[in-house]
Amino acid sequence: MNLPQLTSEEKAQQQAMKSLLEKEIREAGGALPFDRYMELALYAPGLGYYVSGAHKFGKGGDFVTAPEISPCFGQCLARQCQQVLQQTADPQILEFGAGTGLMAAQILAELERLQPGQTVRYQILELSAELQHRQRQTLEERTPDLADRVEWVQEVPEGFSGVVLANEVLDAMPAHVFRRNERGLEEQWVAMREQALQLCWRPAREALRQAVSAIEQELGQLSPGYVSEVNLRLAPWLEMLGKRLGQAVVLLIDYGYTRREYYHPQRNMGTLICHYRHQAHDDALLRPGLQDITANVDFSAVAEAGEKAGLKLLGFNSQANFLLGCGLEELLARSDPEDVAVHMAAVQGVKQLIMPDAMGERFKVIALGKGLEMALRGFSGQA
Repeated sequence: MNLPQLTSEEKAQQQAMKSLLEKEIREAGGALPFDRYMELALYAPGLGYYVSGAHKFGKGGDFVTAPEISPCFGQCLARQCQQVLQQTADPQILEFGAGTGLMAAQILAELERLQPGQTVRYQILELSAELQHRQRQTLEERTPDLADRVEWVQEVPEGFSGVVLANEVLDAMPAHVFRRNERGLEEQWVAMREQALQLCWRPAREALRQAVSAIEQELGQLSPGYVSEVNLRLAPWLEMLGKRLGQAVVLLIDYGYTRREYYHPQRNMGTLICHYRHQAHDDALLRPGLQDITANVDFSAVAEAGEKAGLKLLGFNSQANFLLGCGLEELLARSDPEDVAVHMAAVQGVKQLIMPDAMGERFKVIALGKGLEMALRGFSGQA
């Protein structure tokens, strides 16, 4: 893999991250479970990928998200939000991990267009100070008249009512990696050998054993050598939401599969993937803190954990069908075909969002509700 050279700042960050990992590994007795390693690589204060100052989003970063591909993405979400907010006394939106703030700007602008003067409070739960700063800049540049409606919070407010949004959040939750073999179930750990990070396998801990056992009870035993992931942090996160929410709809957008697809016999090396400067690879130990590490989402697990947390499944759809249900074609029709360059750019962006070989089928949208039971427009044509 031909990767760009590190800057002096990046080299310093890597050295600091290496020191942190060495310390953690030493204190843990010689190795860290992979989920803990992933947590540090992504979220260690000041050093982790999502909390450091590195430029991550867009053409100059490591990956491009849907709001950067087309403003229609945020506009469609705004239309779904509006339907829910009309049923709540105090219209509020809470977004987890708002990236550059572009999706928030798109949603606020479209809500204002749909219902001028409606006061919608928009809260962002963002742990990175650098990203908070970037989000403020984006909102002040894109929606200067609406930026004062946004506030940053550190946790989900008690009794929150409205819409909770999480676009590409679940895939970045630290995952447990397991391997089935003839001797039993193994779990992946990260050790340090001769000053270099190294993957190793140990007998799986009890929580992981139970999770994989449940999968195999449903689908049949996985074949020897089968490697995959389980997100054991998903259920506690949804349990927290279940306790904190009042009347609310939770919209989760991410790439992933139902359980039967996720643990398909042919997907025997898992779904873990890393992104660095728009290059995708599977070496999670490469440049920790400077690259993204993600695992696809098991949407069956999301629905089941949501139900246990007191949240009702309100809909599950492909991203393409969800956006079309929210009026994507009408939004695209706003583009003037006479302005050829702008119109073609708009069409190409929409194609990226909905084409099966792009994001349309790979990304899914799941809706969970508490205290609100309604037919959501984005799921009117269920996949």
